[in-house]
Order: sequence, then C-alpha cells, then structure tokens
Amino acid sequence: MAAAVSAQVCVVGGGPAGLTLALELARRGVEVVVVEQSAHFDRSFRGESISPDSVWLLRRLGILDKVEDQTLVTRRMEVVDAGRTVLSADFSAFRQPSPYPMELPQPPLLEALAAEADTLPSFRMLRRAKAVRLLEEGGRTTGVVAQLPDGPVEIEAALTVAADGRFSKVREMARIAYTKIPLERDFVWFKAPMPAVWDLHTYRVRILGDRHGLFIPTVPDLVRIGFNIPKGGLRELRAQGIEALHARIDELAPQAGPGVREHVTSWSETTMLDIFTTVVPTWWRPGVALIGDAAHTLTPVLGQGVNHAIIDAVTLAPLVARALARPGAPGTRLDRACAAFQGAREASVATARGLQLRQEKAFSLASPPAVALRRAAYRAVSASDLLKRRILSGVYYQLQQSVGQGRTLLDLADRSVSPSHTGGQRS
Repeated sequence: MAAAVSAQVCVVGGGPAGLTLALELARRGVEVVVVEQSAHFDRSFRGESISPDSVWLLRRLGILDKVEDQTLVTRRMEVVDAGRTVLSADFSAFRQPSPYPMELPQPPLLEALAAEADTLPSFRMLRRAKAVRLLEEGGRTTGVVAQLPDGPVEIEAALTVAADGRFSKVREMARIAYTKIPLERDFVWFKAPMPAVWDLHTYRVRILGDRHGLFIPTVPDLVRIGFNIPKGGLRELRAQGIEALHARIDELAPQAGPGVREHVTSWSETTMLDIFTTVVPTWWRPGVALIGDAAHTLTPVLGQGVNHAIIDAVTLAPLVARALARPGAPGTRLDRACAAFQGAREASVATARGLQLRQEKAFSLASPPAVALRRAAYRAVSASDLLKRRILSGVYYQLQQSVGQGRTLLDLADRSVSPSHTGGQRS
C-alpha cells in the first residue's frame, strides 16, 4: 500500500520554476511538497543565462547575494554577419535597476533556492521521486502518485503544479492540449576556453549565410557555444567525425577554433537540443497548473527560458496563497487564480516568442538578397538608439519597466515576502 503525504500544493519538478514557486509559497505559509526526480543538482544544464528582469527578481527574493560570486555579468551584445559587425548593444545604456544579463550555472542557483526553502517549516522536497500518476476525484486533480526508491507515495494536494519542463509528463497525464511547433533546425551545445582576444562580458552571435552560432561567456572563464544544424541532422554530422564540429567553429568564429580543437575532442563532450516551441492554449485544468517550459517552451535565443520560468513562479505564488488563505473549499478559488495567472503572463510570453521566431527566421535566410536585407535590418537597429531600446526592452526589461511606470506584477507592490520572514508573515 502506498504511503500518504498531504500538502496544500504539490510541485512536480525542482528546476528554477518549481523551486522559486515552492520557496515563495512556503514563505507565505503554504504547505508545499516538491517532487524532484534527481538525487542532487550537481549535473549539467543548458540554461545558464539569467535575463535582467530575473536578476532583479532574484535580488529582491534574497537569492542573488547567495550566488553572486558564481555569476558572470554580460555587459554587451554583438552580432557579426560574414565577419562584419552589424549590431552592437551596451546594456549600461538601459537605465534600469538591474540592466545586465548574467550567466549563472543552474546547480548553485537551485542549491540556493532549495537551501532557503529548507529553512521554512511548510516546505518539503522528495528527491529521487518520479510522478507516475495523477489522483483524480470528480473531474478534479487532487494530487500525485510518486515513485520513490522504497516504493510509491500518494501526495494529496489542492493544487498540483507541473514545473517539469519542455517534455512535461504532468501535462500529458492531465490531458492538457498543446501544439508543438518544431523549427527547421537543432542546436549542438558545448563549452570551451574563452579565446584570449575576447573579453568575458560580451554575448556574441556569429552568422554566415544560413549558419549561425551563439558564443556566451560563462563562469569561470569559459564560453558556451551553440551552433545550428538541420533538423534531425546530428547523425549525419557526427558521421563526419569531430573534425566537422571544428570546421564549423572555424568558419563561424576563428578566434574560438584553437581552444575548441584542443578541448572538444569527442562528440560525447557535446549535447544536442531539439529546437521547438510549445503553445498551450490553456495553462491549467481543475487542480493542475503549468508553469515554465511546461506552459510555454521557448527557443535558446536571448536566453528567455529561465527568465519566464522565474517570473511565472513569482506571479503564481501570491495568487495561490490568497486562494488558499480564505476559509472553505479552495477549488473554485484556485481555478480563478490559475486563470488570472495565465492572463497576467501570456502576453509577455507571446512577445518573447514572437521576437525569437523572427530571429530564427532571420538566422535561416540563405539567398544573397535575403542575407543583404538581414544585414541592413540589423545595421538599422544598431544605428538607432530608439529602435534598440524598443526591441531589447521588450525582451529584457518588461518587468522592470512596468514597475518603474507604477504598474505591478501582482503582489510586487507588496515587495514580495522578505527572506527573513517565515510562516506566512508578509514584509
């Protein structure tokens, strides 16, 4: 017979979205259980880019100061097409409280979130636990059955939150409809030493015809490199040997070539990311809510996945806490909270997705007239401070601009919950 656990909220997935949500709920006195499949966070993640809005949020939440010594600030961005710079941006020109993106490996971020949550009596995390079935009653999800090494456990919860990523199992088990939109390419990722002629604080995009690469500095003195390949084309590329990877980097960014050739000697040192975006018309059903990649898978362009995951979490937490705080059965109130959450977030996600898809289309242009038009468009943006601010602000500074203009992200007017407070007390 399965063991039983009771909580107000069960969060499936201990990534940035799940742990930020769990922490913010626990700070509000909500009983929350996190179901996390891994035994530890000391593993490789692709998402290390923290957008300025998330930098600002993590500082407000009292988390950034715990990991700041493991971050790397990105001060500039440049796009080079066929060897010539067509766009450059200096983030110091954006007058926001947190103007700079950061690179932060996920293990220390997740450790800091989990350690902070562990100090709160209403938080619990089950590691090496896999959600295998949803509990249902009268058309409403009432919790999760999770498989642990020593057997199954039934977790009864008023709300189950799917924070289990782009291939969400909870989304499937809840039968929430979605559309997966594959792009025409996949992405190969790896790390290499930072070229000596590059500074550590510039995000670089290199384009050559319909080929492009991202070169993102990361801690301590490395560069994260990703380049596009045709959809499903990894097997063919690997059949050419690791020399094919070296040749691709030589043509996109010759400065990085020697370090890549020396340190990336096998395809086993790379990972492949299947590039697609997921559109979910409704992010919830009675008793279940989706956040992060489970609700809206984005592409790697401009590192928006972690950003929207964190913002999702701090948006949903106060809505759920308020629904649970009132007397009586919370079902209908939680449904309204989930609907309000989607209403508050989907326009921002759509903006980021639209920009990403436009960039993806621009990167795939191959004919000489189309390539010339792409270069002209980048140069026009680069030459206009107004255009540059408008485009980048829509991706990097939506939240900070809204607060600066007197609008709020739901309870941000309450200045969230102070990290020094526990048991549901508000600052």
